[in-house]
Amino acid sequence: MTASGPLSGVTVVDMTRILAGPYCTMLMAEMGARVIKVEPPGSGDDARQYGPFTNGKSTYFVSVNRGKQSIALDLKAPADKQIFEALLARADVLVENFRPGTMEKLGYGWDVLHPRYPRLIYAAASGFGHSGPYSRHPAYDMVVQGLGGIMSVTGEPGGGLTRVGMSIGDIGAGLYTTIAVNAALYHRAQTGEACKVDIGMFDCQLALLENAIMRYTTSGKVPGPMGARHPSITPFEAYKTMDGHLIIAAGNDALYVKLCQALERADLADNPLFKTNDLRNTHNRALAAEIEKELAKGTTADWQGRLEKAGIPCGPVNNVAQALAHPQTAARNMLVEADDAVAGKVKVAGNPLKISGFPDPATRPGAPELDADRAAILKELGLS
Repeated sequence: MTASGPLSGVTVVDMTRILAGPYCTMLMAEMGARVIKVEPPGSGDDARQYGPFTNGKSTYFVSVNRGKQSIALDLKAPADKQIFEALLARADVLVENFRPGTMEKLGYGWDVLHPRYPRLIYAAASGFGHSGPYSRHPAYDMVVQGLGGIMSVTGEPGGGLTRVGMSIGDIGAGLYTTIAVNAALYHRAQTGEACKVDIGMFDCQLALLENAIMRYTTSGKVPGPMGARHPSITPFEAYKTMDGHLIIAAGNDALYVKLCQALERADLADNPLFKTNDLRNTHNRALAAEIEKELAKGTTADWQGRLEKAGIPCGPVNNVAQALAHPQTAARNMLVEADDAVAGKVKVAGNPLKISGFPDPATRPGAPELDADRAAILKELGLS
């Protein structure tokens, strides 16, 4: 089931569901770890019921659970507890994304597991982490996008509330969990000591706010949505052309001068209102009007070619189909095929983690059916 990668030989017991946790464990599988997904009997991971469906199988589920194994266990049943504990005895990592307190109720919290399995790394991803006044509160992606401030800086000024167009709450937490687990594996290799990893989706949203926090703490001004422009660099936004929009990212004075030359507007480089980035940021609307006056004379493709030739970072605003059709997508193997036993061949995002010495195949295994690997796992554990 597993690919060859830097985590080959690592076994992960995956108790996660829906998105944040499964995304973490899918990345670990992509890096070579063996991931055994432990699901509740009957229904399994909630994501198995999320569309779109192909041949009755959730391709949402396939996209973040490819390359894993599945066993269904009722952790309140003695026989299944025995199986679960046998898995833990062989595992390197346990990943779960239950509400804090759930694993303790089942008898499998960190304080219980660590003395019994001292080499087992315990990773928990939850809405608010395992401490603080909100730790027991439930959370989904939209909840933490709102609470964590990201939604407040997304969208057009004066416009309605806008969710980030992908599940940044879940994916952010999944990425941070993966980073922390890999650091914990390194720490264990160096010291023999296993750690508990405690990731809160809310914490991750704050960390991802990037310079919005710095702008508020240094100026006292609460950041708001800015549409398609950068809050600190100008010109650095999506500008209108004759037939669409072109993103221009002139991130320093030298690039700004090159842009003025490419636009055949040397006067903009000499204009005292636009001499420095700070001045350009202050007068960004006036500068945008001048830039768009020139861009209106040509198409997006024409201007992209001209600006790329001048060495100016730029690009069109692609939709999903256009992004997948971009030649760089194929060159970097970023659209791969999961060969699923039920759904068939499903196109999914490739692995952005390119690591020398390890293959990056164009195909991946599919996602397991619920409890599909029970017999093989029990035989391996000597419990069949």
